Amino acid sequence: MAELRKVRLKTPVQSSDLEALQLGDVVFLDGVIYTGREGVYKRVIEEGNPLPVDPAQVGNVNFHCSPAATVNPDGSSEIGAVTATASFRFAKWMERWFALSGAKMIIGKGGMSESDYKSLFVPAGAVYLTTVGYGTGALLGRGIKRVRDVHWLDELGIAQAMWVIEVENFGPLLVDGDIHGNSLFERNNRDINANLDRLYAGLKKPALSRFGETDEKTDELI
Repeated sequence: MAELRKVRLKTPVQSSDLEALQLGDVVFLDGVIYTGREGVYKRVIEEGNPLPVDPAQVGNVNFHCSPAATVNPDGSSEIGAVTATASFRFAKWMERWFALSGAKMIIGKGGMSESDYKSLFVPAGAVYLTTVGYGTGALLGRGIKRVRDVHWLDELGIAQAMWVIEVENFGPLLVDGDIHGNSLFERNNRDINANLDRLYAGLKKPALSRFGETDEKTDELI
C-alpha cells in the first residue's frame, strides 16, 4: 500500500497550492482560519447582513465545526478542542458563500457529493478537506494557537458563531474534493461497489433471518 502524501500549507491558501493537491493527500495548515456554518450562512445570505469582518483579514479557509470554547471573564476566549460537522447540509449556501467570502478551502466532516464539487467548488476554484475519523477534536485542538476574534457570539452562540483562530500544524485533514471536482469517497465507493456482486456470487440465502430482513440491494428498507 502506497504511503499517504503529507502536505503542509500556509493560509491564505494559494491557487498553486490547491492545484497541487491530490485526492487522499494528508494536509496540515498554518496561519488563520475561521469557522462558519448554517448560523453564519443564514445571517449573511438569507438575512442579508454584511460579513462581520473583511474576508482579507480572516483568510480563505472556512471550517464547518463546533468549537469547545471557553469565554473568560476578561472577554478573551480559548478553544481546547474542535469537532467538525457534516458539510453536506450546507450545499445550498455554498455558491453564494464562495462569491461573498472568497473561500478557497472548506473543511468539514464526511464531504459533499461529487456533483456539488463540480457545480459549486470548481467554479470557485475551491477544494474540500475532511477531518479523519471520529474523536479527533482534542487532536485538532492541539493545533490551535489562539483565538484571534469571535463574531456574533451573543446572537448565534458558541457553536454557530464565527471564530477566527490562528493554527499551527493543524490537522490531519484529508483531501476529499480536489480542484477538478473529483471526490475521494465517491471514487472509492465506485471501486468497491463494482466488486460487491462478485463477493456474494455463489452464496446461498441465509437459513435464518429476522422479519423483514433482506440482502437485496434494490429493496426499499423502512
